[in-house]
Amino acid sequence: MFGKLGRVAALAGLSAGLLLAVARLASAINPNEHNVKPEANVQDFDDVRLPNGKLWALDFKFRPPRLIKVRVPGRGDKICWYLWYQVINRTEVPHTFIPDFELVTHDRDTVHHDQILPHVQDAIRQLEDPTDYLKIKNSVTMAATPIPPSRKNAEPTAVTGVAIWDDVDPDSNYYSIFVSGLSNGWAVTDDPEKPGEKSVVRRKTLQLNFRRLGDRFYQKSEEIRFMPPAQWIYRGSSLTVPTLPSASEEKKP
Repeated sequence: MFGKLGRVAALAGLSAGLLLAVARLASAINPNEHNVKPEANVQDFDDVRLPNGKLWALDFKFRPPRLIKVRVPGRGDKICWYLWYQVINRTEVPHTFIPDFELVTHDRDTVHHDQILPHVQDAIRQLEDPTDYLKIKNSVTMAATPIPPSRKNAEPTAVTGVAIWDDVDPDSNYYSIFVSGLSNGWAVTDDPEKPGEKSVVRRKTLQLNFRRLGDRFYQKSEEIRFMPPAQWIYRGSSLTVPTLPSASEEKKP
């Protein structure tokens, strides 16, 4: 009896190991995945490449956005866009990632924010992770637990998430996705519309550019292409900080 139980346990362990190996191999050989590492910017207040520096940023792995048709309660059948991604912390301490995904169309001049849609997320999980091995998170659950640091010379600890949009203009072919929250980098500058009177908070943000081939009647995931390179920029945020002095006042003695 114990021998049979031992064989069952051994087979279960072997199966789990094979699943893990297959998942890692699939991730490693997937030509459609792109890895973005932290890069320096002239507005950085420290060297972001230092593992123990004051300025930190997370590694970001992603696949170009895909389309999925889902029946959303109260909205009917919707063609939703989603971005599958993973974050990796290569610093020495845990960091909380509070995602802020904004999709901006350049040819239609529209702005779309990531949404929490449980039915859509479940449909994506069934497609991307049917065994629920990756435990795909949305923007709320991603922020609930700090991203643990990855040990050197070990398999990186990647946390998987998804950003979802259900209102992207189907006629758009050129757009960018801005990812904020990956870094604690920020800077205060004068508002270009009111220099010397108002301050603007700019956050270290990752910009990803894409192009979609076809038109509204030919919408396929395979037609969405990443247009490298990925860029780390300082982008104006919607944060309201009325007590901050203007940039010109900060320069005064």
